[in-house]
Amino acid sequence: MNYAEAEKMLKSCGQEHVLAYWKKLGKKERESLLKQIATIEPANVKYCQKALVAGADVADSSKGKAPKVATLKGASLKKAIAVGEAELREGRVAALLVAGGQGSRLGYDGPKGCYEIGPITNAPLFYFHARKILARTLRYGATIPFYVMTSEANNAATVECFKENDYFGLNPKDVFFFTQGMWPGMTKEGKIILDEPGHVFMSPDGHGGLLAALKRSGALADMKKRGVKSVFFFQVDNPLVEIADPAFIGYHVQQKSEYSLKLCAKRDPFEKVGMPMQFGKSFRMVEYTEMSKEQCTRKNKDGSLYFLYGSPAIHVFDREFLEREASKAMPLHLAFKKIPFVGEGGKVVKPSEPNGYKFEKFIFDILPNAKKAAFLAFDQKDEFSPVKNAEGGDSPATCRADMQAKWKKWLSEAGVEVKAGVPVEIDPVYALDADELKTLGLNLFAF
Repeated sequence: MNYAEAEKMLKSCGQEHVLAYWKKLGKKERESLLKQIATIEPANVKYCQKALVAGADVADSSKGKAPKVATLKGASLKKAIAVGEAELREGRVAALLVAGGQGSRLGYDGPKGCYEIGPITNAPLFYFHARKILARTLRYGATIPFYVMTSEANNAATVECFKENDYFGLNPKDVFFFTQGMWPGMTKEGKIILDEPGHVFMSPDGHGGLLAALKRSGALADMKKRGVKSVFFFQVDNPLVEIADPAFIGYHVQQKSEYSLKLCAKRDPFEKVGMPMQFGKSFRMVEYTEMSKEQCTRKNKDGSLYFLYGSPAIHVFDREFLEREASKAMPLHLAFKKIPFVGEGGKVVKPSEPNGYKFEKFIFDILPNAKKAAFLAFDQKDEFSPVKNAEGGDSPATCRADMQAKWKKWLSEAGVEVKAGVPVEIDPVYALDADELKTLGLNLFAF
């Protein structure tokens, strides 16, 4: 894109001011700015402006009902596992990881997936995800392609992390990196914000942006070429997640679902998690901020919470459903933030109060479009312990403790008792579960 093309495009959506400091910019700054402008689509700018006029869309959730959530046990569990294992053996399952975030909240300068979480080895989050995929690949004798959505800020570092670690044992040809989209920040008046004279303030478009990114990058086409039918979706900060869990995959297939969600019981009535609700024949994810106090505390006759199950963002999608939704516009969620901007004389101002909007898309906004959805309960302590905060709850300390508790439970079931204070860490390729440990004769060893 050259200057004339950039000017024409910006005029088409009323954003000529982006080139206001052009004459003061050096050659590299001009090239960088043009490169940024080339990524901005006038249609998206107008879409954001409409969202600003409409404001935050808080839908009425008062008529929402709790969905039917399945719990697999006994024969139903065995049947689901058998179906899921068949899908894995036939190579019809892919893993999709959302990993665009940085570890800044953890005091770590780099991709969150590179954050060291191994209790003994200090292996990064990426290690545990990749090794689980490798373990299932070896167990079922079929490739599970691994699609990793990064951001412009961390893509290079993420790819380098995988290269430095020899892709954690995976075949590089089966790991597909792609970046999520970036959207410009805007003022209340719908003007794009410059955070430097030659730079537009941009922010990631949220995990919902993965649909457009999957299509744009060719990842969806790659899935189709490989014969993928089911796509297991998870987030980078949860090393306990059971990736491509056969029972979940199998249940998804059995139900002929387009969008399946794993759900766990809330730790308290006001826990900050999204709640799937049923409205007529369709479902919608309701944010905790959209729920009334009465909804949060509503009880069943047996005293249990009526709206008990929340979503930790562990999903299985039908690939054809993702293809269908990838070409549709998604709702935008507005976040009013403090955004540096260029003030008088071209000086950068760091505001003390929110002054501009970021725009995000959320993947669960496609839930109402699913012709069939399914919900499966799981035990939080077994599969969900995110690394979000530097200290306190959902921190590296709590996550490492939960990882070890899970592994020690496996060892106990395999006949091995671990003394208190003795650290434990199990490579997923060595053993994916307690049953696999039992086959290794670990009862011969004492810890």
